[in-house]
Amino acid sequence: MSFINMKPGTLLSPTPVVMVSCADAGVAPNIITIAWVGTINSDPPMVSISVRAARHSYDIIKNSGEFVVNLVSRELMEVTDLCGVKSGREMDKFAENGLTPVPVPALKYAPAIAQSPAYLACKVTQAIDLGSHTMFLSEIVDMGIREDLMQDSGKIDFVKADLAAYCHGEYTGLTAPEGFFGYSVARPEVLKRRLDKK
Repeated sequence: MSFINMKPGTLLSPTPVVMVSCADAGVAPNIITIAWVGTINSDPPMVSISVRAARHSYDIIKNSGEFVVNLVSRELMEVTDLCGVKSGREMDKFAENGLTPVPVPALKYAPAIAQSPAYLACKVTQAIDLGSHTMFLSEIVDMGIREDLMQDSGKIDFVKADLAAYCHGEYTGLTAPEGFFGYSVARPEVLKRRLDKK
């Protein structure tokens, strides 16, 4: 099968669906949806988000130097979409969507979203202007996982979390796992134990 050459663009898909919450001194908490988010380092744990300067949250994040990446379940997809199409200049996204801001001990201003399955609290270490967006390189300084998602083994039950993904302009739920890191070389009994679980 041959390829069709196209103009370069942001084709990388799917990406996580996240709501980024932020606040600053004297500035009400806000939520921005971010498609450009990703892990960039493991020690220390770091993520990056990229934000257009015109967005309401841009100055809040730039001035406060902190934000929270809130993971999104399928249940939160419609609320997340509304947070993406409406501006925090026009509405209180927490109040309008029935979302609850909760303090994060490691941060001074930015709250997490109580309804999210999990959150990553981040402090900005560097801001890089890339053109259409500014990328905020950030260290993860705290994480919260909904209590019912923690298994006795200490693992997080991401299947139960029912996370959503964003794929080329559309939201989609995730399917049950069909593999795991190292499954291509795993012994048959390991495959059965890991993949036959319901």
